[in-house]
Amino acid sequence: MKYDMMIVGPATRDENIDYTGAVERIAGGAVTYCTPAARATGAKVFAAVKASPADGDILALLGGDAADAALLPSEKTTLMRNRYFTADRERRECGCMAQSDPVLPGELPAVEAKLCHLAGLLYGDFPDELIEYLHGKYLLSADAQGFLRCNEAGALNFHDWPEKMRFLPYMDFLKTDAAEAEILTGLSDREAAAKQLYAWGAREVMVSHNTEMLVYDGREVYTCPVKARNLSGRTGRGDTTFGSYLAMRMLGAAVPEALLYATACVSLKMETPGPFRGTRADVEAYIAAFYPEER
Repeated sequence: MKYDMMIVGPATRDENIDYTGAVERIAGGAVTYCTPAARATGAKVFAAVKASPADGDILALLGGDAADAALLPSEKTTLMRNRYFTADRERRECGCMAQSDPVLPGELPAVEAKLCHLAGLLYGDFPDELIEYLHGKYLLSADAQGFLRCNEAGALNFHDWPEKMRFLPYMDFLKTDAAEAEILTGLSDREAAAKQLYAWGAREVMVSHNTEMLVYDGREVYTCPVKARNLSGRTGRGDTTFGSYLAMRMLGAAVPEALLYATACVSLKMETPGPFRGTRADVEAYIAAFYPEER
C-alpha cells in the first residue's frame, strides 16, 4: 500500500501531575498524538513506533488497522514525568526516567509514502545517519523538540541543535514551538524566527503558540487563533496540530486550509485529555461553529 505519510518516533509512558497534585498515568509521545490526528483527516498513515515490546499495547491507541503500524523494538520505553504548575498547563517541569534506543535506518520498514515525519521527543532519538538515509527517499518533516530537548541525568534541558545548518535544508516541513524557535534563532518574535528558519533552509515552518498557530512558506505568513473552550487536554497540542497539518498538506490542501483545519482540530482536541478521537466531520463542524470568519 502507498501511504500519504509515515510517522516515526518513540512512544512514552507518562506520569502527569497537575497543579492540584492529582496524578495521571498515560501513554504518550509525539507519535501517539500525531498519528490519530493525521488519520482523522482521511489520510493513509503508517506509524513506526519505538518502544519496548512489553509496551506493544500502545499501538492500539493509534487507531487504524494493525497492518498500518510497526513496533521498532527498544530495550526501554521512554518514561516521562510532567509536573504542571498552572491550570492552563502552560508552566511545567519535565523529567525523563528512561529513554528509548535511537531509531536506526536498518530497522525502518520498507514503506512507500510521500512523506516521513520524525516525531521525536529527545535529542538522540534520531541519529544523523537516519536523517541522511531518509533524505531523498521521502519528503521529510520534523519536530524540533527531538533535536533540542536533551535528557541530562533525568533532567530535561534545551540546547541549540549543533547540526541545524547541515540538516535544516533537508526539512520540507519543520515544526517548533515559540520557545524552541527562540533557541534555534535567538529571535523572540515568532514571525521573524520562522523567516530565519526558512532562510536557513527549511521549506515550510510552523511555530506553535498557546494563542495561535503560525506558518511561513517563504511567501506569506499565515496565522490562525486557537479557540479551545478549556485546556484539560493540553498535552499533545503541538503534535496534534502538526500531524493534522501535514496530513492535510499531503492530501493536497493549500497552506491556509491546512492551517485552519489543524488549528480547529487541536482546539477541539484540547477540550478532552488524550489523543484526538474525533473525525474529520467533527473538525469541520467545529470550524463552522467557531471559525466562520476564516472559511
